Amino acid sequence: MITSTRRVSADKPEVQIAFSLDETSELKDAEDPLPSVPDLEQRLQPVLPCRSLKESIEVYKNHCKMADEFNQVKHEITRLEDRKRELMAELLEDEKVSMEFAQLEEEYRILTEENRNLITVHSQRAQQLETLRVISQKRQGSS
Repeated sequence: MITSTRRVSADKPEVQIAFSLDETSELKDAEDPLPSVPDLEQRLQPVLPCRSLKESIEVYKNHCKMADEFNQVKHEITRLEDRKRELMAELLEDEKVSMEFAQLEEEYRILTEENRNLITVHSQRAQQLETLRVISQKRQGSS
């Protein structure tokens, strides 16, 4: 294993890099596939770990786990947004039906009142007609 320590600038801490030229670790990388997250945006994809560093693999696995959770949350949000649209459409339809029902109730109230008025007028005219018939019969009987 080769280890190198460098200071990038005087105000920055030292950076230590360790790597191995051992070919067996490269073969191990190819043999042991790591999980991937194909549905995730490219900029959020986990960066492949350095297989020779246990911490790097742990960070990668944690990143993959968080990426899976992120995907699940994204799908749940999409599902909930779809459901919200469905419920909004139902609400609009219910409001439309409610308005139509209110209009029909108002129309029924107006027609019922008009019907009462017409019945009253009909009754008055029927009484007037009867009175006129009686008067007419009395005139014909006296003549």
